[in-house]
Amino acid sequence: MKRIAIIGAGRFGSTLAESLVRKGAEVVVLERNPDIVQRMASVVTRAVTGDGTDERVLAEAGVADCDTAVVAIGNNMEGSILATVLLKELEVPRVVAKAVTDTHGKVLERVGADLVVYPDRERAQRLARSLLADSVLDYFEISAGFSVVEMEAPVSFTGKTLIESEIRRKYGITVLAIKRHGDSAQSLIAPSGEDLIQPGDTLILFGPDKKLDALSRPE
Repeated sequence: MKRIAIIGAGRFGSTLAESLVRKGAEVVVLERNPDIVQRMASVVTRAVTGDGTDERVLAEAGVADCDTAVVAIGNNMEGSILATVLLKELEVPRVVAKAVTDTHGKVLERVGADLVVYPDRERAQRLARSLLADSVLDYFEISAGFSVVEMEAPVSFTGKTLIESEIRRKYGITVLAIKRHGDSAQSLIAPSGEDLIQPGDTLILFGPDKKLDALSRPE
């Protein structure tokens, strides 16, 4: 089970936390506003009142023990940059930071953010999916409960045809395309059941969100 820290629980941070919890993650929230902390306490694994730009507070909240930390501080650019720097110093394996402008994003990248997201371009639910499933490269919601996902082909599928993988029978997922990598590789659009899944292939999939989640996080 992944453990994810969220620094700042405004609208974006709260939505992300709730999405992660629904998907089975352990979530630690660090937020200055005690009213928000009280509300989030019944939702997440741990909710702490404190300043995300204070290294001692971050350490005491247990952020260093998390797999990923998301800096979801609002329009306080200085605060988000400082929090990102401190999280890298605490050696959090992956630091994701929210930016409000392109310049802000460039600064966050310079100080070490592993991934920069823009709230107007990245929905919190989409980020939650990518944080929990390392194999998922991109995600597009088509309608309520159904999405198109670009993901690395599971190792268990390598060397099998689409029919042999049982991806449709077992998961109810349609393979829209197989992307081949390399200079001479050609992608397969609307592949047939006899097409072979090769090492390094990327699959473009369509199906119910629950089934896509199950495929991206096999037992």
